[in-house]
Amino acid sequence: MLPDFETCFRAMQSKDPRFDGWFFIAVRTTGIYCRPSCPATPRQRNVEFHPSAAAAQRAGFRACKRCRPDASPGSPEWNLRGDLAGRALRLIADGVIDREGVPGLASRLGYSERQLNRTLIAEVGAGPLALARSQRAQTARVLLETTSVPITDVAFAAGFASVRQFNDTVRDVFATTPTGLRARRRPGEAGEPGWITLRLPYREPMQLPGLLDFLGAHAVAGVETYADGVLTRALRAPSGPALVRLSAGDGAVRCSVRLTDNRDLAAVVARVRRLLDLDADPVAADDVLARDPRLAPLVRKRPGLRSPGTVDGFETAVATVVGQQVSLAGARTVLGRIVAAHGDVAFPDEPWRLFPTPATLAEVDPAVLPVPRSRGRCLQALAASVAAGELDLDAGADRDDIRARLLALPGVGPWTADYLRMRTVADPDVLLATDLVVRRAADELDIDLTDGLPSWAPWRSYATHHLWAHLYGDLWSVTP
Repeated sequence: MLPDFETCFRAMQSKDPRFDGWFFIAVRTTGIYCRPSCPATPRQRNVEFHPSAAAAQRAGFRACKRCRPDASPGSPEWNLRGDLAGRALRLIADGVIDREGVPGLASRLGYSERQLNRTLIAEVGAGPLALARSQRAQTARVLLETTSVPITDVAFAAGFASVRQFNDTVRDVFATTPTGLRARRRPGEAGEPGWITLRLPYREPMQLPGLLDFLGAHAVAGVETYADGVLTRALRAPSGPALVRLSAGDGAVRCSVRLTDNRDLAAVVARVRRLLDLDADPVAADDVLARDPRLAPLVRKRPGLRSPGTVDGFETAVATVVGQQVSLAGARTVLGRIVAAHGDVAFPDEPWRLFPTPATLAEVDPAVLPVPRSRGRCLQALAASVAAGELDLDAGADRDDIRARLLALPGVGPWTADYLRMRTVADPDVLLATDLVVRRAADELDIDLTDGLPSWAPWRSYATHHLWAHLYGDLWSVTP
């Protein structure tokens, strides 16, 4: 929800970038909207505030060319909220409207189109179509300013139905033409042929090298590699295989993307942002957790520690089941063998493979999987449930429902269900109190876990990671 006017105005005066993405400033005298950290200083009587870029655009304002508000980190509120609006916004970011339309989005969420539209307008000031339009505009700007993709191809790659719609939107949102945006591209900015290189913003502080180390420690052969601080991995995008390279940049994540179809750019970027937890509000989490004197030294040591998500919920679920009661190295070996036997080739004549689909693993005889027979049956039941649409492990899943459905599968206990709730649907408030490493860390710190530590809410997932890090350093979890 949008904070009150005075709170927003004070945040605007502070120029604190931590508020970027929380709300947007619209200046009635200029007709532009900005992020809170924009250097511009409009008078109080001339401003109004909007909860989303789409809402500001819907009200007739265009994006500031100086601060580029459309490129700010997403609102951390939607990481916290598991309600209809939060689930809808995560699916819109994943490109569901472009692929399935508003009816498909409503069906995925289990609500009527009318109720979905009413809820989004009430919560973020814009309906699903306006939100999708805003996202298309941002994707178009990125492609125009960072690649040499022909302008006509950019229109369709960004998700527009026609070149005319594309031209009109760019003029409305950016007060220029697509040719004008392309002119901003500096010589050589397009980078490697076939790759799109982006800067993914986040709120400071952030332990990015440690986060990449964590993900690299869990890299599965064939799907991922990690070397010299660069994580590279293949993934299934909606229209075909994609390859992403992630590394630390200057105050942002450097993300290079190679796509089968440029229309997948927005979806791939949204998944990378969830994987790295880039839309989190680390100051808010650290403030709550540091109030506990037993956690305060851990927070001071690793300010801005993130709770990593996933680019593929099913892949993470399989890795978690495989990793039960085995070492991290052993789990990676098993997962590499599963990928080699059942994964698809991502690109011809290249070593990259895609993690097996749920439909593929559902048809595999559990006896041939390189895991104990009971775990093989669990993997098959998991795959069959996801393949049949009975279990959603994506950004739009209901957090309570996903836990109940996981617990109904053979071989899935509370720890596994809670860990997957934390990773696959990015629930920020999961305390893995039964985890052996968490318990060992808690014992060392004289923390009693029996009451669930309600004072740590709604950031108990981050507390879990701090407790893991207390014993394991930057490779802070031994769980796949």
